[in-house]
Amino acid sequence: MSRVYNFSAGPAVLPEEVLKEAADEMLDYRGTGMSVMEMSHRSKAFEEIITTAEQDLRDLMGIPDNYKVLFLQGGASQQFAMIPMNLMKNRVADYIITGQWAKKAAKEAEKYGKVNRIASSEDKTFSYIPDCSDLPVSEDADYVYICENNTIYGTKFKELPNTKGKTLVADVSSCFLSEPVDVTKYGLIYGGVQKNIGPAGVVIVIIREDLITEDVLPGTPTMLTYKTHADAKSLYNTPPAYGIYICGKVFKWLKAQGGLEAMKERNEKKAKVLYDFLDQSRLFKGTVVPKDRSLMNVPFVTGNADLDAKFVKEAKEAGLENLKGHRTVGGMRASIYNAMPYEGVVALVDFMKKFEEENL
Repeated sequence: MSRVYNFSAGPAVLPEEVLKEAADEMLDYRGTGMSVMEMSHRSKAFEEIITTAEQDLRDLMGIPDNYKVLFLQGGASQQFAMIPMNLMKNRVADYIITGQWAKKAAKEAEKYGKVNRIASSEDKTFSYIPDCSDLPVSEDADYVYICENNTIYGTKFKELPNTKGKTLVADVSSCFLSEPVDVTKYGLIYGGVQKNIGPAGVVIVIIREDLITEDVLPGTPTMLTYKTHADAKSLYNTPPAYGIYICGKVFKWLKAQGGLEAMKERNEKKAKVLYDFLDQSRLFKGTVVPKDRSLMNVPFVTGNADLDAKFVKEAKEAGLENLKGHRTVGGMRASIYNAMPYEGVVALVDFMKKFEEENL
């Protein structure tokens, strides 16, 4: 069976070269006579895997020395609690609500303190990013929180909010490593890797050192304290070792592609093919305000639920997988992460043209 074009929002498409390399090393990783899956996380071989992965990520993102990189478990959703537990010193935080995940994060943070929702795009089904140039940032807020790219709704912050000097915390799960980033603008950046970097089971947290303290909320478990993992270099307990190994291979792949500048160009080129078609299509339409469109997640609809279902079914038969939109939105969604080849997007648009002709 040949490989399909997988437009899943996550777990999502991985670079074929990485999968082949992992397959080659499955039974014997570099002469150790065992798989990385079987290896002690305290071994020399694994220590090299995790150290190299961190260094490659630092190189790719230009992460300054005063930021720690943590490879953790619990997915992005566990960070919804871990962030307030560690950062909510005044028990106040400001959240900008641009989708399902920011909404969930805000709700979770309310267990630990006062949450101010200082901007939202819920009034128009999260189809745009609110103006964040002059927000009512709370004087005593410990941080301002955003979800930078909204997987479900297909929006992306093109400009970071003006936090008026407060620490910016960002969930970048679905735009991680899709373009260059100035890490110094954030206090904490985190993301689940299963969309753009690796297999499910790893969350990467990049956190400024001054935010890592023993002064956490009372009752915070040892495992949910950033200091625990920072001090132990992500090896306090058994980490998601195989997942980290694959992430490391993806970092190497990204470097070989020319780094994040090159990825941004490629991603813009891919997204343009799809958005250009949507903008002139008589059947399909995009659901996002053009200036706020994501390069990673592209939702679109026909306006007819039966036709949408027919499209998803026929697309699957044509080898275009996982195009059904999120249950909260309906319609379709094409996630075109770093590892989705340009040819995949062209194949999708060709199929959409054919479908349009047959169903108008």
